[in-house]
Order: sequence, then structure tokens, then C-alpha cells
Amino acid sequence: MSNRKAIVTGGSKGIGSGIVRKLAASGYDVAFSYGRHAEDAVALRDRVTEEFGVQCACFPAALETPGNGKRFFEAAVDFLGGLDLLVNNAGVTILQSILDMPEESIDYLINLDFRNYIVLMQQAILYMAKHGVKGSVINITSSRGQRAYPGDAIYGGLKAGLNRAIESIALDAAPYGIRVNNVAPGAIRIRTKEEIVKELGDKVPVEFWDMLGQRIPLERAGTPDDIAGAVAFLASDEASYITGVTLRVDGGLILPGMPEVQDEANAKRGWGYSKKEKFEE
Repeated sequence: MSNRKAIVTGGSKGIGSGIVRKLAASGYDVAFSYGRHAEDAVALRDRVTEEFGVQCACFPAALETPGNGKRFFEAAVDFLGGLDLLVNNAGVTILQSILDMPEESIDYLINLDFRNYIVLMQQAILYMAKHGVKGSVINITSSRGQRAYPGDAIYGGLKAGLNRAIESIALDAAPYGIRVNNVAPGAIRIRTKEEIVKELGDKVPVEFWDMLGQRIPLERAGTPDDIAGAVAFLASDEASYITGVTLRVDGGLILPGMPEVQDEANAKRGWGYSKKEKFEE
């Protein structure tokens, strides 16, 4: 019996890497895309192939550019020889006040975090319906799609739009036995302390995830494995009667409306303050 086939976007690092590993461990052949981290992508491909004995391939793809998503999808399906699961994960978080955000950043977020998700869902559902595959589509959204914070009007708005969009898409796909769901992470520890220092220097304290974790009801930040486990569940037969839902995996982060705090200077200010000093002389 052949392995099930999965496509994952943005699989080289962080949440995407955790999803690739989890699906491979569950017996999926996997094809994933990557943007800038070619060395990480190749290392993950080789590690997954050796450790789990499945087929795995990685493809470079700038998914914010219209047309690239479809080309990646076609290459991935060709490698896999079929498709049972699409996981839309590739995206970027840009948090900036609407007063300051350049139009180029708005377009970038719309293309990568929303448009490409819709296009790939369309391609996957068309393929599955045509080939009689009762498969699954899962998107990684965000708890920010359900609660607003200053600076996330575009990012959070797009995630909210995706949460709503899949409800209708699930209805369109249901007659073909195809399920469509979302997983909405909260604060996920996607960088080690060493990576934080290397990538961000002293802009963010290396204890950031530990500090934030103390403020979350379950008293820790999440991990890529937490999200990967939710994806594997929603893709499994155990979830065969679940479609059109957004499953929040955030340790209770947004239940109390708790502000995320990145520095002690603003610890008592929360998200409710306004940067009026922008226009003060």
C-alpha cells in the first residue's frame, strides 16, 4: 500500500518544519516549498528521508509572486504522484501601525498570506475532486484572526478573512468528500535563543519566549510540535467528521484578552495605548 501524499508550503523552518517532520513520521510522502532558507530545506529533506524512510522533496518558491504557487503545486504533485493533503503554512508576520505601513508591505502580505492560500486551496480541491480523492486541506492562520491588537490590521485582518473563507470553501468541497480546516497558532517558539541572538541581536531579549510563556494561561509558549500535532489530527481519519473549523492552538493565550509584552518598559501599558507622540513635536 502506497504512502499518503502531502504538500506543505514554507516547510524549511519553524512551524512548517515541525509539520513536515510530523507528517513524515505519520507515513506521508512530503513535498514542501521554501523561500530563503535553502540549506535548512535540504537538510530537512535529507533527514526526513533517512529517518522515516519516506519520499521527500523541497522546492524553492517565492509564493508572494502570482503564478509561483501554481507552478510549485504542479511540481510537487508530479513528484508525489498524487495528493491527499495540502497544508498552507508559508507566510510572514508584519506588525506595523496602519499609519506607518508602506503600500508595498500591504501588497506583500495580501499576496503571500491570503491570495496564495486561496489559489493553492483551489488547485488542491480541483485535483482531489477530479481524481476522486477524499482528502484534506489545512491552513495555518493565527489567533490574531480572532482578537485585534494595534499594528496587526493587515496581518490579523487577512487571517480573519481566511478563517471566514474556509467556511464557504468547506461547503464547496464537501460534496466531494474533501475537508477544509484551519489551525490558528498563538505564541509559538519558532527560534531558539541562539537563533534569536544571531538573527535579531539585542532587539528582542533572548528570554522573550520564557517571559511571554509566564503570561499564557498554560504557562508556556507553544512549539512547532504543538501545531504539527493539531495538523496531523485534522488530517487523520479520527477527524473525518470535522470540516470548516478553525482550531485555535494557543495555550489559552487570547482567552483573557492578555496583552503580549515584548519589553519591560511597556509591560504596564498593554495594547490599549496610542502612540500619540508620533505627531507630537
